[in-house]
This record gives sequence, structure tokens and C-alpha cells, in this order.
Amino acid sequence: MVKIAPSILNGNMCDIAATVKMLDKAEADWIHLDVMDGVFVPNLTFGPKTIADLRPLTKTFLDAHLMVQDPNVLLDEFAKAGADMITVHYESQGCAHLDRVIQRIHGLGLKAGVALNPATPESVLDYVLDSLDMVLMMSVNPGFGGQKFIPYVLRKIEAVANTAAKRGLSPEIEVDGGVKVTNAADVINAGATVLVAGTAVIQAPDPAEAIRQLRSAANH
Repeated sequence: MVKIAPSILNGNMCDIAATVKMLDKAEADWIHLDVMDGVFVPNLTFGPKTIADLRPLTKTFLDAHLMVQDPNVLLDEFAKAGADMITVHYESQGCAHLDRVIQRIHGLGLKAGVALNPATPESVLDYVLDSLDMVLMMSVNPGFGGQKFIPYVLRKIEAVANTAAKRGLSPEIEVDGGVKVTNAADVINAGATVLVAGTAVIQAPDPAEAIRQLRSAANH
């Protein structure tokens, strides 16, 4: 069953708690936390203190996506804050020693994911795929919500899904950017297991219905 992971980035930043409570009522599977430092991506969002304040409000899986230049300085703090999974970007300067970063995340007792920007080939994960809990495919260029899905990312999703299957691996394959009802089936058919949805859910008149429609579209 596909997992729906709405991003709180598209919610009201003055009342993130209300957004999280709303997503719980809407039966989101995960809550996606877009952490941006204004350096790796041209936007600035929130840090571990926000996650620590949100953690007591929900039991939902917290999926922390670190779009930052050096995730190493934040790993301990995000673990203490209550994140369930930390996903780092292959392209960030702090991931020059990617295997070490993955080991550190696992050593903190969290699940580990690696994100790839749209133009980064999936082959860069060949030697670490067996130690990953998730591969995150960016289907827009990271930094802002509301962008259009980049179609060629479907080929990358298929490639990772096929490689994982051949090697007897089953990492989650998450897709982030421009996912909506009209393309959810294509994304899932390519091999994705988790859909990040920001605008499509958070800004919908009825977020619970938007999640139901995404699940329905993805499973057809």
C-alpha cells in the first residue's frame, strides 16, 4: 500500500502545530519535514527545535529531509528532537563520505535515506543501496514548493526499483515534487512506495479527501 507523506512546508508556518494535527486527522502515513538552510537550497525553513516541539503532538512517522550543506552538524540534534528517519542529499558537501553519514544515522537509531536531485544519476547509490532504508527521488529542483513534476525522473525511479529487486533489497522509494492525482499512478507504476505531497494536500479544500484521492489514484 502506497504511503502518503504530506510536507508541512506548504502549511502556515505561524501555526505548524495545527497543520500536523490536521494531517493526523486526515490519516497521513508520514509527515515530511523539509529542512532548508538557505545555502544548499535558496530557502530557509526550520530546525530541530521545531521538530522537538511537534514530536509530542503526533505519533506519526516523522520523515526529516535535510536540504542542507552539511547534515553532519545536525544529525545528533534531529535524533534528539524525535525524527524517525533522516534523509541527506548525495550532492551536499557534508556527504563527501556518504557511507560514514549513513552509518552515523543508523548509529543514532534512526532510519537512513539518501536524496538525489533530478539531474543526479541513480547509479551513484550503487555501493550504498544495501544500507539504505529509503531512496528519495527529487522530481523538482529542491528549494520551493509548488513546482511541476519533471517527467524524466520516472526513468530513475524504475532504475532504482529494478536494481533493488534484482539484489533482493526493498528500500522505500520516495518521490518529492509536483506529485498529484494526475500523475500518482505513473509514479507508483514506476516503482515508488512513498509520495510526498505538499500543495496537493495541504492547500486542498479537504486535505483528508485529497489524501484519499491520491491513494486511490496511486493504486489504480
